[in-house]
Amino acid sequence: MSSKKKQAELREEKDWQKIDVAVRESEHFLEKYQKQLLIGIGIVAVVVSGYLAFGRFYLEPRNTEAQVAIFKGEQYYRNGQDSLAIYGDSNGYAGFESIISDYGSTNAGNLAKLYAGICYANLGQYDKALDYLKGFGGSDKVLSQLVNGAIGDCLGNTGKENDAVSYYIKAAKGVDNPVQSPVLYKKAGLIYRNQGNYDKVIEVFTIVKNQYMNSPVAMEVDKYIEEANLMKAGGVK
Repeated sequence: MSSKKKQAELREEKDWQKIDVAVRESEHFLEKYQKQLLIGIGIVAVVVSGYLAFGRFYLEPRNTEAQVAIFKGEQYYRNGQDSLAIYGDSNGYAGFESIISDYGSTNAGNLAKLYAGICYANLGQYDKALDYLKGFGGSDKVLSQLVNGAIGDCLGNTGKENDAVSYYIKAAKGVDNPVQSPVLYKKAGLIYRNQGNYDKVIEVFTIVKNQYMNSPVAMEVDKYIEEANLMKAGGVK
């Protein structure tokens, strides 16, 4: 037998010895800590089972109740009856405020925060609107970014224009579609225009012109860009 083959066999034997030692050590560890491990596994199983049961037997029925409760409010919201949508009526509809209080942990209760925020904004109560809009937590990408746009509206109407612009830009980039994005960029551009920040005016309206050329907003961006260039050059007093 060649020396190389003998060396290979010796290495293989040593490797198997190492594996055997590791297995025996693992067996010893399991024997020593079997009780603690079983308790740990049992705790994890109880927690997971409890979470699943909580979702199935508590949250799901509660969400169904909230969906029923919110239905009338959605109708009031669509009809522009913001006060009734928020505070309820005398015919069994409790209002978004009450739904949020009772079902805030459900998906429908979370949606009620969005509705309440927009309704308060429509009523000019922007601080309350911001509380609810910022409390909304949705996984839908477009909806979440449009909430940012609504937050921008509220901030702009309370004199916090720099913060409003940040939300508009964030929302415009987030939705990234030819319907909402140009509108959001335009809102940011008009704030920059009012502030005399003409470089930013040119920047945001150029984005609309280049990226959303078929949108209605794109048809009017040239006038804002031209005006901003004139103002920068001192051509308009």
